[in-house]
Amino acid sequence: MSGADQPRRSTGNKIVRFAIVGLANTAIDLASFFLLLKLQMPPVPANIVAWFIAVTFSFVANGFWAFERNQAIRLRDAFLRFASLGALISLGVSSLSIALFAATVGVWPAKIGGVVVAAVLNFVAARWSIEGRFLR
Repeated sequence: MSGADQPRRSTGNKIVRFAIVGLANTAIDLASFFLLLKLQMPPVPANIVAWFIAVTFSFVANGFWAFERNQAIRLRDAFLRFASLGALISLGVSSLSIALFAATVGVWPAKIGGVVVAAVLNFVAARWSIEGRFLR
């Protein structure tokens, strides 16, 4: 957690940290999705459960390592913002990708395509939900 006496990280530093968290988060998401499919869960519900597991990890890692959490935003509110935006962006994009493309390209290419598209949008969403700002 960032204290008042710690220097602020640059946007470039935050992007690198966000990318590292994102790689770990993606691995957690894909591993969870794989295990749930092996347990015979249908792809879209498996995607939702895997997303929830991954978003919880992502919030903790981004909130306490990648970004400088705004202490004026209550932790619960920051998580609700983060999860809500994550639901709209990453869960929505990846589930839509699976629903639309799994039958033609396969479940895995559809899932991975959705993850890639969502990653680009999630940086701005994470920054807003954790730091309370879009730019600067």
